[in-house]
Amino acid sequence: MRYFQYKTLSELEAEAAAIGCQNVRFEHDKSKVSQILGRKVQVAGREIGNSMCIHPMEGCDGDLDGTPGELTVRRYVRFAEGGAKLIWFEATAIRGDGRANARQLWITHENLAAYRYMHTTILDRHKAACGSSDDLLVPMQLTHSGRYSFPNKTIAYHNPLIDQKSNTPADHPVISDSELERLEDDYVAGAALAKEAGFTALDLKVTHGYLLSELMGAKLREGRYGGPIENRTRFAVNVLGKLRAKFGSSFTLTMRLGCFDSVPYVKDASQGNIGVPLPYPLPYPHGFGVDREDPLKEDLADVKTAIGIYKAAGIDLLNVSIGCPYYNPHVGRPFEKPDDGNYEMPEHPLLGVERHFRIAGQLQREFPGLPMVGTGYSWLQIYAPNAAAANVEAGNIGFFGYGRGALAYPHFAKDILEKGELDSKQVCRTVTFCTWLMRQKHNDLGQFPSGCPPYDKEVYGPIIKEARELLRIQAAK
Repeated sequence: MRYFQYKTLSELEAEAAAIGCQNVRFEHDKSKVSQILGRKVQVAGREIGNSMCIHPMEGCDGDLDGTPGELTVRRYVRFAEGGAKLIWFEATAIRGDGRANARQLWITHENLAAYRYMHTTILDRHKAACGSSDDLLVPMQLTHSGRYSFPNKTIAYHNPLIDQKSNTPADHPVISDSELERLEDDYVAGAALAKEAGFTALDLKVTHGYLLSELMGAKLREGRYGGPIENRTRFAVNVLGKLRAKFGSSFTLTMRLGCFDSVPYVKDASQGNIGVPLPYPLPYPHGFGVDREDPLKEDLADVKTAIGIYKAAGIDLLNVSIGCPYYNPHVGRPFEKPDDGNYEMPEHPLLGVERHFRIAGQLQREFPGLPMVGTGYSWLQIYAPNAAAANVEAGNIGFFGYGRGALAYPHFAKDILEKGELDSKQVCRTVTFCTWLMRQKHNDLGQFPSGCPPYDKEVYGPIIKEARELLRIQAAK
């Protein structure tokens, strides 16, 4: 179903009001959009040059040993020249067994020089295009992919619904407390490599169902890392403490936190392939940020407690995320068209945008001294900056975060600063070709690179053509 058919901002605004999206508001004045999103933001004593962020978007285009590949460098050159002053460097594994695919980035002693080159290149190309890199922040996102690691899963606990969706056997072993404690030190070792490579900001990835995110929902896990919120935050708190102890104030510490898990969805062929939640028990005993009596809705009590704990442990900047792309992609990424084989939207995408803005707004207002990055803007297409400006102006968020949209339109920030609007011929249409490519594993490297075939045709057009042709050949055998 096609949802986005709005000819004017007023039409979109009227639709949002009509379906009860009280938190989806817009700034109409282009000059104000430019002025608001051009504001500097203070982060731990550092002045960030504007209020625009590029989210950590994995390209699945590294070499097999975790070294950034040619397409990785190309992507970050485009981002660096695009004008955003917060470029969140994508998920980089701290161990080989923590990668989500064969081409995910993984920093090691052996490829350290390539990461040093990456960081230097980002700064140099940004300075050349934007005048200065002194006000640019580039956090490296450290990760362990946990349940979604390739080729072997590492799980924090058993949630029968997520086990079903992820094909995880009920007897699959759960990582022990002692193993988690050793893993904390692997994060510190990864941070030391990032420091050698020149990075001055670090992110702990606590979202999208990966290991640290799964720990946040491990209410039924026994031991030091499960049960009450103080235990479920223990891993990240310990890592933050070890980072401060070892590196002092050398790093700006950040976190991308999944603040509402919801439940897994599946495709219902009897209802036109719409997404429906797997049957869930009540009260719902799992998850983070979910209402126990209705896990399709958020309950932010634990989330607020966790953010308070993380802030006390040294977090300087928070990136607010929701949902899991592996089992409920519509929650995190409201879309027009699903990737091939996935379910259709179970709700109007505006309701998903509303959920993003509502949750982020509550959290930013609760912690006004902790700058936060908002998500969920891409579906709004050319009107994303209008919504972002309204949120920033109202104090509902510190940074406008752009994810999929930046793959299609890496210089979006420059256009916003210069014109107060986006070019309708370049904006992401949320038809999920990038996600589809990310899911394709059927080439010699075990992973196709991900990008935007519609708007970066020269590079990704041939790639998606090859992926589809190989699928056709395999299906014909």
